[in-house]
Amino acid sequence: MDKKQYNVLDLFCGCGGLSKGFEMAGYNIVLGVDFNEPALKTYARNHKGSKTLCGDLSAPETFDKIDELLGKHTIDVIIGGPPCQGFSLTGPRNFDDERNKLYLAMIETVKRYSPRAFMIENVPGMATLYNGEVKNEVLKRFKKMGYKVTCKILCAADYGVPQIRKRLVFVGLRDGKDMFQFPEPTHTPETYITCEQAISDLPSLESVLGADVSEYENEPTTEYQKLMRGDCNVLYNHKAIDHKQFVKDTIALVPDGGNYKDLPKGVGESRTFHMAWTRYRSDKPSRTIDTGHRNNFHYKWNRCPTVRESARLQSFPDDFVFLGTKTQQDRQVGNAVPCLLAKAIGLQLENYLKEE
Repeated sequence: MDKKQYNVLDLFCGCGGLSKGFEMAGYNIVLGVDFNEPALKTYARNHKGSKTLCGDLSAPETFDKIDELLGKHTIDVIIGGPPCQGFSLTGPRNFDDERNKLYLAMIETVKRYSPRAFMIENVPGMATLYNGEVKNEVLKRFKKMGYKVTCKILCAADYGVPQIRKRLVFVGLRDGKDMFQFPEPTHTPETYITCEQAISDLPSLESVLGADVSEYENEPTTEYQKLMRGDCNVLYNHKAIDHKQFVKDTIALVPDGGNYKDLPKGVGESRTFHMAWTRYRSDKPSRTIDTGHRNNFHYKWNRCPTVRESARLQSFPDDFVFLGTKTQQDRQVGNAVPCLLAKAIGLQLENYLKEE
């Protein structure tokens, strides 16, 4: 018998890190919804079997469009990462405040389509916001809708991602016998994938800036590099920033894993905040990939990481192509959920869907 494919609706999908991970786990991604057009173009390029919708999830008419695009598909799983900035301003007693409308839209979507399961990811700070009252309100609302919900802060590095990135993850099961148990880590701090293991095979770009489409110059040297390359024989999005010479000279003074504190007195003092002039450590996973503020640098070369290098550190396979301007691509990568983390959750969730 063919393996059953569960249908997924991805809300606030961005470029599709969550969708890619669930796709890797064998799910059928039916539709991705977001309000960011450049990110959706990247999503459409890389999820050719899926539909996309650019729409405001707080607007009622958006759901008419979702209904139309879903057609006869029954949605088994809803996934997404709604923004929760409003909660820090409104507090738990004002949960239904207008500023929380996007998070509320996620809850309403689950209520509308009644999937067998859902997964929501968010920043770890949400777990302790107002002494956990916001998190508890989310749990209470889903419980009222008939879901058994559990949540946990996960670290992406524990699941083979070469990055220390922590996310709060909620998983809910409708009519499930048991509470969802999160997958056991596959890696420990001693076996974490390092920056060097992740990106050392990519061209240095010391003498050239690279291009949107180029070629590999070296063979992969680690299992992770082989995994990321797959069958891809073209190198996408590996293009360096043309730094001014004084920036290159300053970066050159920072050792592997160092930062602005390692610079000589009088050098680089225009930037002295916590993350300034930080080099990745070659023997450790990277810090959390941000949306492109140019504060982090390659562990060896005197430049910012390319979009492809950042994508590798987010566990996007090399055949996942990012579209748009360099700024838009950096934002897409930085805002995404690491694919291998999403895959691990998807594989674990499948065990519960089968049992039902």
